[in-house]
Amino acid sequence: MPTTETELTIKTGDATVPARYARPADPAATVVLAHGAGAGMDHPFLSGFARALNDAHVATLRFNFPYMAAGKKFPDRPPVALAAWRAAMETALGLEEGGPVWAAGKSFGGRMASMAVAEGMPAAGLVFLGYPLHAPGKPEKLRDQHLYGLSLPMLFLQGTRDPFAQPGELEAVAERIGPHAAVEWFEGGDHSFHVARSRRSPEEDGASLAGTVTGFLAAAPA
Repeated sequence: MPTTETELTIKTGDATVPARYARPADPAATVVLAHGAGAGMDHPFLSGFARALNDAHVATLRFNFPYMAAGKKFPDRPPVALAAWRAAMETALGLEEGGPVWAAGKSFGGRMASMAVAEGMPAAGLVFLGYPLHAPGKPEKLRDQHLYGLSLPMLFLQGTRDPFAQPGELEAVAERIGPHAAVEWFEGGDHSFHVARSRRSPEEDGASLAGTVTGFLAAAPA
């Protein structure tokens, strides 16, 4: 059976944001997917990633943060973004029929997911697509303290040319988190996982990550 897609709206605080739920037949898991700071849920990178997950029998729920839904340029402050994450997760849990529900996000969206989990949001695990460990050129100002003490499975996917986390930096974070955290480097990829001189489209860049993610989901403890 083909994947069915449903357009949704999610109430979060004083805002209502759009969402898209894609469900293949008998999904093994659901991944709630948040966008990065500069592009919304329909960016080709996220679309390609989500559709590849759907093809691998994983349901997805993509949503926009309130600032993106309102057409604003600057990301929401953490309290607003975390409230949106909690609302999206609650929606996904209501749609899922007992399977695991994971939280995932591109850059800003993934970081906000981890902060929401640190504050008590339920999730089977976390998947980071380009974790913004620090601002480019500022490795002394790490955004990692809230990660320590989390006991759920975590997968950090990162390009080796990503200025937000250089090779070697995330390994130290994962080691401190514990054995339930894994780091996978995407050779030559930048913050959007694009390889220089590659002819792949953003949609193909996103889709190329799905195999690693589904393998991690399948191997995680129930």
